[in-house]
Amino acid sequence: MFVSVIIPTWNEELHLERLLKELSEQSFQDFEVIVADKHSEDRTPDVAKEYGARLIKGGKVSFGRNAGAAAAHGKIFLFLDADAILPSKDFLKDVFDEVKTRRLDLAGTMVKPDSSNFFDKILHWGYNEYIYLMGSLLPHAAGTCLIAKRFIHESIGGFDESITLAEDHDYVRRGAQFGQFGIIKSHPIITDVRRLEKEGRIMLTLKYIMAEFYILIFGPIRGRFFKHEFGHKKEDE
Repeated sequence: MFVSVIIPTWNEELHLERLLKELSEQSFQDFEVIVADKHSEDRTPDVAKEYGARLIKGGKVSFGRNAGAAAAHGKIFLFLDADAILPSKDFLKDVFDEVKTRRLDLAGTMVKPDSSNFFDKILHWGYNEYIYLMGSLLPHAAGTCLIAKRFIHESIGGFDESITLAEDHDYVRRGAQFGQFGIIKSHPIITDVRRLEKEGRIMLTLKYIMAEFYILIFGPIRGRFFKHEFGHKKEDE
């Protein structure tokens, strides 16, 4: 089972170095790493090369993921955000064992905050409960860690690059029409809380709730009403 790990980046030298180090220490090693970089102004490209990752031209997050998939050799894609934290050295082994055992073609994971803040834990608990209850009825998966078999990605034409928020949820909802979707049970992914800290916990929570209602009523978000960030800057900059 050869896997292509695809990481879109933009000025992520510190987070990327941590993630690539954790990947290098995984018990499962049958994978390649592709870093799709959006003209970073820091050492992100150098860090990618130092860890033996394949560096390609990226762009906004969906463009970067699609570019990485187009360059990939694996039959399974693992999309990771640069600030993702792997909870165990057996993370990849356990996740792909579960994918095989459950015959999943497309999967997301639960999310756990890299924070001791009680409100952060409650927010992530609520999100996890929601996506688990929605199940295959209305699939959700955080782009922080998303698994897709190549045929799923190609069947739906990859990520919709016109979507400005929740492109990950749109991806799995379309993908679930072509294969078996599920939420990984063996491990959550640990995620950085910098967006919560920068935009404000209450404001960001309200934005996501409003976005969910918008999507349910009107469909994918393609306008600029909901501002979103990739790395440390606005997506539309």
